[in-house]
Amino acid sequence: MLTINDVFELSELSEDEIAAIAEHEHIPQICAAEYGYYLCHTEGGTPALHRIILDDIEAARAAGHHEKAERLRAVLRKFVQEHRELLNTSQAE
Repeated sequence: MLTINDVFELSELSEDEIAAIAEHEHIPQICAAEYGYYLCHTEGGTPALHRIILDDIEAARAAGHHEKAERLRAVLRKFVQEHRELLNTSQAE
């Protein structure tokens, strides 16, 4: 039997990235891990994940949750570093 930590590891995403997806999509984190894995392996999925994190940053900022917005900015920076090639490829098309 897989644990939630196993699913998180298999998703190839950080727990913070999974949490951002879960919040944005209003789904449980285990479903967010599966969805994030799917997006990472789908054409156009990586830019969609980038957009999800940007949306979460904007929602946090608009709600006055500045610390949360800053944490999400750090998540975005890490995501961009790890997926730079896929983001650049999709933007060039």
